[in-house]
Amino acid sequence: MTIDEFISIFGRKPLIGVIHLPRLPSTMYSADMGVEEIIENSVREAKMLEEHGFKGVIVENFGDKPYYKRVTDPLTLSIIAIVSREIVRSTSLVVGVNILRNSGVEAYSVALASGGRFIRVNSLSETIVSDSGIIEPEAPRLKGVRINHPGIKVFADILVKHSASLSFNLLYSQGLYLGDASGGKDHIIKTIIEDTVERGGADAIILTGYRTGEPVDADLVKKARSLTQTPIVIGSGIDPENIRVLSSHSDGFIVGSYIRVKGRAGNPICEDRIKKLVSAYRASIG
Repeated sequence: MTIDEFISIFGRKPLIGVIHLPRLPSTMYSADMGVEEIIENSVREAKMLEEHGFKGVIVENFGDKPYYKRVTDPLTLSIIAIVSREIVRSTSLVVGVNILRNSGVEAYSVALASGGRFIRVNSLSETIVSDSGIIEPEAPRLKGVRINHPGIKVFADILVKHSASLSFNLLYSQGLYLGDASGGKDHIIKTIIEDTVERGGADAIILTGYRTGEPVDADLVKKARSLTQTPIVIGSGIDPENIRVLSSHSDGFIVGSYIRVKGRAGNPICEDRIKKLVSAYRASIG
């Protein structure tokens, strides 16, 4: 996806909120709240974000930690699909789906069924070590559904938060062993971005800090921007203080933590914090 195509879907440098779902029901355990309450709360939050100028929203099973590598429970997937569909029906937001920790095929299927337009995949082309274990690339699993049911955009993290990239570290070690320029970090980031886009089929690249709510390194954003014409989206740590700097080299902002009470992921949405962020955002993009 080109930057122009990205703009045609989301607008210029969009704010994309995150709906942090509570612990969801499954066939093995109960939820934090009833299904109707989950739906109502999610739609209410989405409408609030839309009212204040957000262009998109990601529905995410944030409350289901510790996360499975892959979510396969039919009840959980059904609830995520229903919530996503109700937000699609109730707002004009571009709706995406992220099923933690790396359920790309499942998220793609939910997006197809619910009218979603994109998904987020934490490990599309890298192998990572995470709190959920060793997670292998999702791109090969997505191949069939993407060919047979095209149209859902894939936003792919690189060097994703709450993990270490085996791909990065092995490439770095190989370069040191060979004693050539491939050991340089810039070269490795370039390789990972190119593999994620050209081989994995990413439509946008997501950059994050080390943990949820932590800001991304501005130098990494600048470097990534110089290495690709694929849209660059900031995936963590956006706040009123850093959005101006990060907007110079990025094409969009996923905001989940700052807009919630005390800036803590999983807390209820705080309208005052939304207003403060949006004010800084508008000043930053002109």
